[in-house]
Amino acid sequence: MSDLNKKIYGTIEDWRNRPIEGEHPYVYLDRIVLKRSWAGEVRNVSLLVAIGVNESGYREILGFARGRRKTRLAGARSSSISRNGLKGVRLITSDACIGLTESAAEFFPEAAWQRCIVH
Repeated sequence: MSDLNKKIYGTIEDWRNRPIEGEHPYVYLDRIVLKRSWAGEVRNVSLLVAIGVNESGYREILGFARGRRKTRLAGARSSSISRNGLKGVRLITSDACIGLTESAAEFFPEAAWQRCIVH
């Protein structure tokens, strides 16, 4: 791995492990599919993205996790953002993927869940 890649990955890990400050009453969980070139082959890579709306009404990217599906990956990311101090969650919006709904209930039991109208 090049020095530049090491520096970038270090910066990304620092951001992913940062404390999440303030309350985020509304959290959206969704997957983005990107193309990635790997050993001369192009493959789809999924990113689970958590976006929060803070107390002032501004959206913030809270975190993300890479994987192929929205199963227990969701649980790992939900656990990580809850460990980073995500608090005040009242409503989680996502599609009806079992991994996402189970994770929402497990890590944020006080929050309601709503299915995204786009899905």
